[in-house]
Amino acid sequence: MEVLSWAILALSLLAIHTLLSIIFTSPRQSKLPPGPKPWPIIGNFNLIGPLPHQSLHKLSLRYGALMQLKFGSYPVVVASSADMAKQILKTNDQIFASRPKTAAGKYTTYNFQNITWAPYGPYWRQGRKIYLCELFSSRRLESYEYIRVQERRDFTSRLLALSGKPVVLKEQLSRLTLSIISRIVLGKKYFSEREDGSAIVTIEEFQEMLDELFLLNGVLNIGDWIPWLDFLDLQGYVKRMKALKIKFDRFHDHVLDEHKARKAGVKDFVPKDMVDLLLQLSDDPSLDVNLNYDSVKGFTQDLIAGGTDTSAVTVEWAMSELMKQPDLIKKATEELDRVIGRARWVEEKDMPQLPYIEAIMKETMRKHPVAVLLAPHLALEDCNIGGYDIVKGTRVFINSWSMGRDPKIWDEPEEFRPERFIGKAIDVKGQSFELLPFGSGRRMCPGYSLGLKMIQSSLANMLHGFNWELADNMRPQDLNMDEVYGLATPRKFPLVAVLEPRLPIHLY
Repeated sequence: MEVLSWAILALSLLAIHTLLSIIFTSPRQSKLPPGPKPWPIIGNFNLIGPLPHQSLHKLSLRYGALMQLKFGSYPVVVASSADMAKQILKTNDQIFASRPKTAAGKYTTYNFQNITWAPYGPYWRQGRKIYLCELFSSRRLESYEYIRVQERRDFTSRLLALSGKPVVLKEQLSRLTLSIISRIVLGKKYFSEREDGSAIVTIEEFQEMLDELFLLNGVLNIGDWIPWLDFLDLQGYVKRMKALKIKFDRFHDHVLDEHKARKAGVKDFVPKDMVDLLLQLSDDPSLDVNLNYDSVKGFTQDLIAGGTDTSAVTVEWAMSELMKQPDLIKKATEELDRVIGRARWVEEKDMPQLPYIEAIMKETMRKHPVAVLLAPHLALEDCNIGGYDIVKGTRVFINSWSMGRDPKIWDEPEEFRPERFIGKAIDVKGQSFELLPFGSGRRMCPGYSLGLKMIQSSLANMLHGFNWELADNMRPQDLNMDEVYGLATPRKFPLVAVLEPRLPIHLY
């Protein structure tokens, strides 16, 4: 009995020692951002509707400007305020400078060979340097101004020909932006009006490819979040991504073959467009990271997609809001008549003298940001945001749609009021964190300056050159403003309008 008693005592002491060791050596409990309790396997996917940015906005009203959810197997943090966005994109910019690997990045961007989806590292840094110093330098953008002028003239001529008829505005705007970007990036338009063998694709086919690209790059693909279900492709998205890649491959191979043939045998060849420049750089052994054929394809696709639908969608939203409030169009045209007069069109150099046009653009980007959720960031290490612990590997979304509706920043945020920007030092270049249409920090859109030129000049000339009314005698208050989610967020129902010339007919 005595031996048994000693044995029990020894075991008891050992148990107490083990328990105390666990208590006093256990790691500090993490203070995670608040959020809804996840379900097994699916996490919080059950709370996300067809418009994820709006679902996340409603959740943020309950859980706060920084909240944590779980999508499948991964933690997700959503920032919904300017302060939280600033801490992520500026204070801790380098920690959040990478992207999670997704099926869209793998299949539609040549295995992460573009700037949008490339992980943070030497390849991405090399690509960003090329974009900022070579492709989008002020000197190069100025050299392409004649292209933008010519295509705007063609655009206004097409609109004049449609005078008095219902016009699907997005179709005309997409053709304008696609024409500009194609000539700047590719050197010419590689599409035609109809299928007549003169071009690799029709303009309608190419626009469908771009629409599909934006949709597939914005979807919540189950396989990205629950990896062990990836092989099933439950939503069919990967199948569509692979089919889209085949179409873009055919297009890019045709473009690059023409450019290489034009360059072959020419001594001291001078690049005429961005593809020429990329092909020249791919032969440059002095680059820190060499570019391959897929790199050129990935960058080319990035340049075309980034400059077309985003600009067209923004202008369509601007016109939609203006046509709901015709008095705003009157204010804009009064400014245009005062500054420009009715004897000429608006030029890019006029924009600094048109503060109300600029305010309309900013107000559109606040209420209808093209990227309602900025492309996801990936936490490269543990850090602290707003007093909460963010664990390495967390996927981070910035809800710019929610930020544009923050009543702490914007008075009556649901109202479209360009006047709120008059006299305010709020820019769209990544330094005013309450308005981030192009993002901020290392991952900010490098082509924002070209986008601004196209958006402002096309909007100004549409208002200056034409009077606008809704088609079919629709009342402004009946105009539907629903949207469709994707990497870009367009109107659910395209805007249809009727226009009449406003300037002397000889100017057209």
